[in-house]
Amino acid sequence: MMQPDWTHMTRVFGRIGLLSFGGPAAQIALMHDALVSREKWLSEAQYLRALSLCMLLPGPEAMQLATYAGWRLRGVAGGLLAGLLFVVPGACVIFGLAIGYVHFGDLPLVRAAFLGIKATVIVVVLQALLRLGTKALKGPAAWMLAGLAFVALFAFGVPFPLIVIAAGVYGYLATPAQTPATPDAPQHTNTPRTIAIWGAIWGAIWASPVALLWITDQTFLLEVALFFSRLAVVTFGGAYAVLAYMTQTVVQEFGWISTGQMIDALGLAETTPGPLILVTQFVALLAGYAQGGPGMAIVAGGVALWVTFTPCFLWIFAAGPYLDQIAARPRLAAALRAITAAVVGVILNLSVWFALHVLFARIATAPGLALPIPDLGTLDLWALILTGVAGALMLGTRLSLLPVLALMAALGCAISLTGLT
Repeated sequence: MMQPDWTHMTRVFGRIGLLSFGGPAAQIALMHDALVSREKWLSEAQYLRALSLCMLLPGPEAMQLATYAGWRLRGVAGGLLAGLLFVVPGACVIFGLAIGYVHFGDLPLVRAAFLGIKATVIVVVLQALLRLGTKALKGPAAWMLAGLAFVALFAFGVPFPLIVIAAGVYGYLATPAQTPATPDAPQHTNTPRTIAIWGAIWGAIWASPVALLWITDQTFLLEVALFFSRLAVVTFGGAYAVLAYMTQTVVQEFGWISTGQMIDALGLAETTPGPLILVTQFVALLAGYAQGGPGMAIVAGGVALWVTFTPCFLWIFAAGPYLDQIAARPRLAAALRAITAAVVGVILNLSVWFALHVLFARIATAPGLALPIPDLGTLDLWALILTGVAGALMLGTRLSLLPVLALMAALGCAISLTGLT
């Protein structure tokens, strides 16, 4: 196959970036249609191997899949083009939404619209849970891992990274050592020395702004950089898997934003193209605005974007040359399956957590545990009704996300205008 020219690549990956609504499942399907079915730049087997690798790596799998496709077509420059085109459109939209949110988010009608959006978010997370659970829970061990992960997070507040590590180690050790299958020869081959050089280069690119913030004693921005760098390393299983961990840290530990703002951030991130993990940019923008106004918001959002997505290029450029060999190793595949099963329990925890905070005004915590206990007398009946409507639209009629979000926001406004709340 001949290499596509840069104009053609820019047009194809730019279209993917602009139309990548609906979360990883929709984005992966969109890329399959563009890269495998229409352009035939990747074979079905190459695409599935690349997807398996991206699910094994930390970070947004759809963005990394686009980066891998670009790298396979035109090397590092192609990977940079494809990855940036996947992220930049959504990042620009998130910036505009965040500016609008900090100026108009407290208006009664805006808050009413967000009630409808929050109700939709509950269903969106539940939909992600059902989709992943159907694929991941293939046996008693997988169900056990999902259940243990849920209980560990929901009742005991075990840190998410520990759950991921424990699941991966279990999957690896529980699988007998086997001779790897013989993979097809990869298109690009790198020696370990070349991989080490690329790793050092991208590691320095990732760390340089963080070091600058430390040298200039920018305490708040350094906290932003270090936290989202840590998040970038443990984001296995997509953004939904780490949202509870991120919320616990930015709300309870740092106090950057409120729980309500965190739920609003996810709702707005759902309406934009690009990876859902762009919610980190939104959170950083809100936190920066609270710390120092618009200027600090812009810098904080930029720092969050940098440390969240720069590692994605590092993982792909380092691991891409060995994709076929990695995919052929049964123990690594088993570790991935175990992590994916545990992530089902993590997303279940997130589903329950979101639902409780949207439906109830007051939630206590069981003594000595992380177990949330809602005050049943503070149930918001309109939030419950809106959640039921959103569920009927998305799970019953299979209406796509963007029309449902628009409709639910309008219903929230209508309820407010009629004085029923």
